[in-house]
Amino acid sequence: MDNNCCSVRKKERSAEELKTLINRLNRIEGQIRGVKGMLEKEAYCVDIITQVSAVTAALNSFNRMLLTEHIKSCVTEDIQAGKTDSAEELAELINKLLK
Repeated sequence: MDNNCCSVRKKERSAEELKTLINRLNRIEGQIRGVKGMLEKEAYCVDIITQVSAVTAALNSFNRMLLTEHIKSCVTEDIQAGKTDSAEELAELINKLLK
């Protein structure tokens, strides 16, 4: 069985991919702290909402990166191995993301 296969509900990532994802999450975490600081400093609502919108966009970008890699690796490998459940799981995931 391929070590990168997701059917065991784990995913080995390359060092580069892991570093990229962690860096993105660290930036998002910083943005969240910034929003909290704005609130504590009684910043103007529109300014806070603008920053929250930036956080949302950053999270969406993070999700797109994960989804792309998931399709390229886990879903593709599972379908090639005849495991079509991954396609159904992917469809359900896309439905959740598009809500």
